Amino acid sequence: MSDWEDEYDEDGVAFQKPATKSAPAQWKLPCDDRQHVFFGVKNGNKFGASRRVKADTSGWSGGGRQLTRSTDHGAPGRRSFNDEKLDSNPPVTIFVENAFVGRVIGRGGAKIRELEESTGARIKINKGDYEGEVVIFGSSVAQQKAKEMIEDLVADGSSRFHNDPARRRDFGGGGDRDKKESVWSKAELQASNVAPARISIDWNMIRENKAKYEELKWKDLPPMTKKFYTEAESVSKLTAEEVREWRRENNNIFVDDLKEEGQKRPIPNPCRTFLEAFELYPEIMENINRVGFVKPTPIQSQAWPVLLSGEDLIAIAQTGTGKTLDKFLSLQPDLLSERDGPGMLVLTPTRELALQIETECNKYRYKGYKSICIYGGGDRRGQINMVKGGVDIVIATPGRLNDLQMNELISLHSITYLVLDEADRMLDMGFEPQIMKILLDIRPDRQTVMTSATWPTGVRRLAKSYLKNPMMVYVGTLDLAVSVLIVQEEEKKSYVFDFIRNMQPEDKVIIFVGKKLVADDLSSDMCLQGLAVQSLHGDREQCDREEALKDFKESRVRILVATDLASRGLDVLDITHVFNYDFPRNIEEYVHRVGRTGRAGRSGAAITLVTRENWRMAPELIPILERGGQEVPEELVLMAERYEKQKREKETCSPWGGQGRGGGGVGRRDGRGRGGRDQGQNWGF
Repeated sequence: MSDWEDEYDEDGVAFQKPATKSAPAQWKLPCDDRQHVFFGVKNGNKFGASRRVKADTSGWSGGGRQLTRSTDHGAPGRRSFNDEKLDSNPPVTIFVENAFVGRVIGRGGAKIRELEESTGARIKINKGDYEGEVVIFGSSVAQQKAKEMIEDLVADGSSRFHNDPARRRDFGGGGDRDKKESVWSKAELQASNVAPARISIDWNMIRENKAKYEELKWKDLPPMTKKFYTEAESVSKLTAEEVREWRRENNNIFVDDLKEEGQKRPIPNPCRTFLEAFELYPEIMENINRVGFVKPTPIQSQAWPVLLSGEDLIAIAQTGTGKTLDKFLSLQPDLLSERDGPGMLVLTPTRELALQIETECNKYRYKGYKSICIYGGGDRRGQINMVKGGVDIVIATPGRLNDLQMNELISLHSITYLVLDEADRMLDMGFEPQIMKILLDIRPDRQTVMTSATWPTGVRRLAKSYLKNPMMVYVGTLDLAVSVLIVQEEEKKSYVFDFIRNMQPEDKVIIFVGKKLVADDLSSDMCLQGLAVQSLHGDREQCDREEALKDFKESRVRILVATDLASRGLDVLDITHVFNYDFPRNIEEYVHRVGRTGRAGRSGAAITLVTRENWRMAPELIPILERGGQEVPEELVLMAERYEKQKREKETCSPWGGQGRGGGGVGRRDGRGRGGRDQGQNWGF
C-alpha cells in the first residue's frame, strides 16, 4: 500500500495516527502569515464552516491538535515531516466543497500524489460535513504552486469560489501580507461579504391579480367555437314522458345539471340513432357505417347532444358501455382548423388503456387528423419526434406527458377538448399532481369531459376544480350475473381450478388477483397442469404485457391471470366470465373488474371469492348486489352485521378496549369453515 493510501481512507479523509518513531511535532500558527482561499462558498458563515475551522485551528496555537507523520525517506519527490519542520513555514489551508474533493484526490489517490510530486509540497485533506479542508505543508514556493494547481483544478468544475473574509478573520488572517497575496481585489472582497437582499414574494398581490395574469397568458389565443349541435326534428318532437320511458328502459339513465348558480339549463333529449346525432356530418356517418355500428349505446345517445352543445360533461357508466367512442365522435368538428399544436388531449391512467384508445381512434378517419399515444415504457425519442412532426390528438398517461411538458417538448396551449378518462383510477394511482400541472398549460375556456365507472369523493373534488358547470349522465348497471362465495383462504385454489374444469370451449375468463406474486404463482400452477394461460401485471416488461393482451384478445389463450392493471379499459368483447380470486382493495375497483364482462350489450358472469379478511367490504358490496337485482348470500349479510357491530363497539370503547379483528367478521351460520370443495356449485355457464 502506498504512503498516501496509508493516511487516507477511500473518501479522501485523513486518518489520525499517533507517531511511532518520533515525538509529535507541534506547530504554532502565526496569525498574520496564513493564507486562505475558499472554493464554492458564497458566504463564510454558510453551513457553519467558520465555526468549525476556528475550532480545528485551536491546536495550531499550542493547545491540542498535533500533526504527526512517520519519516518517509524512500519515496522520491516526497517531503518528510522533518523536511516540513525545517521549512518553518506555516501551512496553507484551502476549503473545497465536498463535491470537488474527488477532483483533488483523484482515482485511488493518483491526483493528490501527482500534486505532491510536481510541487514538492505535502497535502492533507480533512473532509467535513459540507466542505473539505485541504492543508498544504512545505516551502512557501511549494505551497504557492500547490495552491495554484488546486485552484485551477477546482475552477475547471466550478466558478463559485472566492476568498472569504469571514473565514480569514477566523484564522486571524487579514494582515497586510494576506491582502497583497489575495487573488481578489479589495472591492471584490468587500462586495462578496455583503449578503444580497432577499426578495420577498407578495402572495396577496398575486392572488388579487390572478385573473389579470391569466388574461395576459392567454390573450394571444384564437377564439374557439364549442357549439355545433342542431337538434334533429325527430328528437325535438319527443315528449317528456317518452324521454323518461326511453331512459328507464336503457339502464335507468339519470341526467342532471350541476350548475351551481343561476337557472338550470334544459337537458337535451337523447339521440336514439346515429343519424339523429350526426346528420349534418356525412364524413362521421361514413366512418360509422364503415366500422359497422348499428345503433348508439345508452351513454352515447344521451352524451352526444350534451357534448355537441359545448357543455362540460361527467359520464358515469360501467366499462363496456361505449365511452371511448363517445369521446371521439363528439370531437369538435372544426377543432383543429387554426392551431399550432394538438387540439385534443385524452389522459388515461394506464399504458394498456392508452394503447386501446389509440387503436379505437385509428379506426376513424376525419379530415386527416393524426393521433399519437404517449406513455411511459415506450420509445421516448420516437414519441418526441412524432410530436415535433405535428399531431392533432394526443392520448397519454399523466407521467410521460408531464415529462415532455416540463422539458418543453410539447405545447398544450392549443388544446380545446380535454378528456380525463377513468379519473378515479388516476387519482388512486397518485397522478393528481401531474394532472394539475398539465391543466395549468391548457386554455381555461376548453371543453372538458370526465369519465368514470364510479363517483367517489376524490373524483367529485377533481370535477369541481376543473370542470365548469358540467352536466352529469349516469348509466345504471349492465346485464351481469354476479355470484359471491364465502370461502377460506386455503380453499381458493381449489375453487378456481373447479371453475376452469367446468369452462366451455367458447368461454373466456379473466382471473383477478391482488398481488403480482400471486399472479405468477397461479399462472405457473396452471401451466404445470397443461393449461394455456397468460399473466398480466406491472412487473412484466411492456413488450410481454402487450403480447399477453394480444394472445388473450385473439383467443390463443382463454385464461388471463391479472392484477388490477387489467381492470380499466381492457376492451375484449368476448369475455364471458370474471373471477375475483382476491377481493379488490376498494369497492370502486370491484365495479371496474366485473365490468370486463357483459360488454357492448352482451351478457356475462362474475364470481367473487370473499374470505374473513374481506369482511370490512361486505357493507359496501351488499348495496351493489341489491341495485343490480342479484341474490345476496345470507353469510355476507351476517358478515356485514358483525363488522358494523364491531365498528360501533370500537367507536364507543377506548382505542385499546375494542374487540380484536379475530374471526368474528366471517359470519358463518354454523360457526365452521366450508371445508373442501363445492363440486355442485353453479358457475353461471
